[in-house]
Amino acid sequence: MTSLRKWHRFIDRIPNQAYLWVAILIFGASGAVTRKLTEIGSQNLINGRNPISLCNVLFVGNICALLVLIIIYRQQWNKTTLKQISVNNWLVLSVVAILSGALAPGLIFQALALTNVNNVILVGRLEPPLALALSIWLLKERVNIWEIIGAIAAFVGVALTVLLQPAGHTIMNTPGFHLGTGEILTAVGSVAAAVATVLGKKYVFHIPLGIFTIYRTAVGTVVFFFLALRLYGQHHFAEVFSPFLWRWMLLYSVVIVVLGQSLWFKGLRATTVSVASLVGSFTPIAGIVAAYFILDEAPTLPQYIGGSLIIVGILISQLGVMRHTRLTAAADQVNSTQVQQVESEMGFKGI
Repeated sequence: MTSLRKWHRFIDRIPNQAYLWVAILIFGASGAVTRKLTEIGSQNLINGRNPISLCNVLFVGNICALLVLIIIYRQQWNKTTLKQISVNNWLVLSVVAILSGALAPGLIFQALALTNVNNVILVGRLEPPLALALSIWLLKERVNIWEIIGAIAAFVGVALTVLLQPAGHTIMNTPGFHLGTGEILTAVGSVAAAVATVLGKKYVFHIPLGIFTIYRTAVGTVVFFFLALRLYGQHHFAEVFSPFLWRWMLLYSVVIVVLGQSLWFKGLRATTVSVASLVGSFTPIAGIVAAYFILDEAPTLPQYIGGSLIIVGILISQLGVMRHTRLTAAADQVNSTQVQQVESEMGFKGI
């Protein structure tokens, strides 16, 4: 009992921000880890198929994430709370779930098969400026000049990252202009996620975080499963119960899903929007570093140029977020809509 008390005292002394930072390191590494797992699977084919395909990783990872979320937020799913959510709210939440829980991650995972991890990370930074632009246009949201400048800098950085790419898996190839399929899929996924964020802001901001995240993950997983079956055929998930897959997915689930999600939501419970946003903005940097150490994927010149502008844009945007927080004296914990906003600034985080 004495050792247990000491352990609890030690846990209580850990700053809440520390949980967010560790979660960001984990989420940042998720892209590189996902790619590494698929490479291992390609070297251990079963019936001529990769048991650790990107679709299998996303599907099984989402199931594990759903179990974690149910454990954390099961108490919010009660009759009293559910009765307060209208049919229209459920419909909008379903659209948000399909866009951000199935379409966006499905496109990002497909992009990982076609381009390098750093491109997915950097092009995925298209989501925050798009979400900001849509919020200003459709929601008449008031933002300060720092957020606008930061969004423009990030957008230009993404554009340079795409346009300066060398020829590869391209759908458009003219002198000095290469538009890769992987980059296009990442961009479309970012648009879907940005639209989901704006819909969440307007229509489902009052839905409790537990209901929002569990419903989004559950619907997204089911829709992704049937969409993949429709696009790739009934044998696409044939190896989903392979012991080889589950041995590796156990590691993936424990580290990326269970540990990452648990630390992330523990930190969110006791922090403010500005702090969560600031910490989350470092996800792309963590991702690029992880790609270097895990995959030996060094940034290319276009990625250095575009990435530098994106990082500058992130820093400028954070000045705007902190200024907005001071002006509004907002100290509330992050709600479901703000979770979407913060996650849009983080980019790809594995599930």
